[in-house]
Amino acid sequence: MTGSPVGAGGPGLLGRFEEPARAARPRLTPDEARVIELELAEWRRLGERYAPATPLGELAAVAAAVPERLYRDSAKVLLRMHEIAGSGNHQSCLSSLHLVRACFDLGLVPGPGDRAGQRDGPGPSAGSAGRAELVVGRGHIAPSFYAERYVRGTFPFTPLATLHRDGLTGVVHRDWGFRNTMRYSLGVGLAQAVSLAWELRRQGLRRKVVCLAGDGELHEGVTFECLRFAHEAGLDNLVLVVDGNGKGIEPLRAPVSREYLSHYLGHAVETDGLATEAVAKSLRAMLDGPGGGALLCATRKEGHSFKLPPDPDAPPPRPSFATTAGPLLAGLQKDTGRRLAVFTGDMAARFGLPNAVPYENTGLAETLSLGLTLSLPEETVKVVATDAMYYMDSLGMLTEATTSIRHLLVLAGRSWGAWGGAANSLNLLDQITGTRVYEPVTAAEFRSCVRRLLADPATAHVLSMVDARFAAPGEDCAGDVDAAAWLGAAPDAAADLDCCVITFGYAGVLVAQANRDRGLGVPQLHCTALRPELDPALVERLRRCRALLSVEYNGVSCGFGEGLRSRYLLPLTPHGVRSDIRNCVHDTQLSRHGMTPGALAGRLRALRENEAAG
Repeated sequence: MTGSPVGAGGPGLLGRFEEPARAARPRLTPDEARVIELELAEWRRLGERYAPATPLGELAAVAAAVPERLYRDSAKVLLRMHEIAGSGNHQSCLSSLHLVRACFDLGLVPGPGDRAGQRDGPGPSAGSAGRAELVVGRGHIAPSFYAERYVRGTFPFTPLATLHRDGLTGVVHRDWGFRNTMRYSLGVGLAQAVSLAWELRRQGLRRKVVCLAGDGELHEGVTFECLRFAHEAGLDNLVLVVDGNGKGIEPLRAPVSREYLSHYLGHAVETDGLATEAVAKSLRAMLDGPGGGALLCATRKEGHSFKLPPDPDAPPPRPSFATTAGPLLAGLQKDTGRRLAVFTGDMAARFGLPNAVPYENTGLAETLSLGLTLSLPEETVKVVATDAMYYMDSLGMLTEATTSIRHLLVLAGRSWGAWGGAANSLNLLDQITGTRVYEPVTAAEFRSCVRRLLADPATAHVLSMVDARFAAPGEDCAGDVDAAAWLGAAPDAAADLDCCVITFGYAGVLVAQANRDRGLGVPQLHCTALRPELDPALVERLRRCRALLSVEYNGVSCGFGEGLRSRYLLPLTPHGVRSDIRNCVHDTQLSRHGMTPGALAGRLRALRENEAAG
């Protein structure tokens, strides 16, 4: 989450947390709701008196004004945060909790009045008591630090109720007491730690750098480069603390190698990662002793993503569209007899691969997922199932693959807005020779995209696979995925269009719902291709429209609508997501960017009003 933590609508941080905290009321216990109201009242009084120098200082002041602690165990706090949010990486946070507690006990975590997390220089920080600098590479365990701050009395309850709900970010960020900020890439924490250790050594300072990382994270290519550089540069001030739970999202092939780490970092020590005292004792010895090293903490992690238990009386939820990829690939293999080679970086469950098709899990080694495709037989269909953001890490190898091999199918999982499969595919791949980008929303469109790949194997095909639950539209572009299709009743071919909405991929589902539920009847043209090939007669018809709107659930800048406008000179207004990489739930994404069916209905109604005015 980028930008200042100070929000509008109230003093300091009050404007950021008040609305999402009150929106969480149905998920709160009576005591939690009562404490939040007390904290909000104190927050207003605080704003009338003075403004603390740091966000953590402001939070600590509110916590001190309402000292009641609802929970004394940070593990219980973590659970409540995820129950209230209804999502998150609860098990990852729980796995690292004893490591986090040890960091607090050793004074490695900045205090409420410490600006160390917000400064650029490498000097000593008040919060670390002169012992060492802490870099948290395991970026998704920020809630563990919030929970521990809460039980230690320096964090109020209100922000905890806003996790992933447009309030408190679940990823480490300087605004919330961390030295470093994580955005989208795992593995970058070790790079930040090596950078800091190198600079401290260059300045002749003897302080050490502690990097808290995960064993799955160490699969990232950058971590290998960092450890090699640290060894060759003689950085004996780096201490790597590894949460060794044997899992990324899926189980790891093998435990992290103690021998490998000891070779590059001087020595490696193993300890019980489920005992705070054991972690603290081992880490204290490494900080007080000579040189650096690696501390391997044996921990435990259950299922990856937190989900609330289903309502036994509710019908089973519809699967997300992304999870249909596995069965669809199995059907493709059966129908065509083509040999598949499927690679994924810890994304098998997201794409429905288990029990559907054989696959190879490369962990978080995204570059390897693509590298393993490079020497396979030409006729093998190479499938790389990855996250819409993860393949940004492997752009060099992605370029190599898209320009040198045949039958390459990239499945780009997508749950974000502007930072999502289609937008990233456009920005990173569309400029590379021989790449086509699609966002199918029906099984038939998916199969048609694959058939297009088989007919044009020299062109890499990227399918943006939306990780959302929706009913497939009744009509689609399966007949020609590079063309367009009318959703709902097609307008009279002989009549001019007074107004029309053109949609891309998932946005078409949202617009169709708004159009249908509100009875608006706006003609809707649906496209599966990010760069569709429109019939000249259709283009001329669209040019004569009095009001023309394009809608896309990805970045508007240089996106689907602007592409149509520049290529076909269509007088359209593009609508979509703009500049958003916040970590929040899907319905919040839709609401923030005017992509809910209600907001879209307002857009469509405006088209009708333009028609009447004309």
